[in-house]
Amino acid sequence: MSNSSKEKHAPLHVMAPDKFQDECAVFGIYGHREASNFTYLGLYALQHRGQEGSGIVSSDERNFYAERGIGLVSDIFTKKEIRRLRGNKAIGHNRYS
Repeated sequence: MSNSSKEKHAPLHVMAPDKFQDECAVFGIYGHREASNFTYLGLYALQHRGQEGSGIVSSDERNFYAERGIGLVSDIFTKKEIRRLRGNKAIGHNRYS
């Protein structure tokens, strides 16, 4: 057997540290008419998990609506943008890299 058949990947214990790491945040609401507003508030509360950017996608069963940007949650989303995120379900993400 030649050396080229040896495993070329790092061992799992090197790739996955055993410590919890704070990176990013995901928050979602389903079945509430203010899903986008609650998702905004959830992302605001989880902002310590990621402050580089944020985005929210909502749905009204027929369409998807999205708003996203770079920076803090409160700097990205205005009341007007939250109103554009129609529907009774929404999911959001805070980015940390």
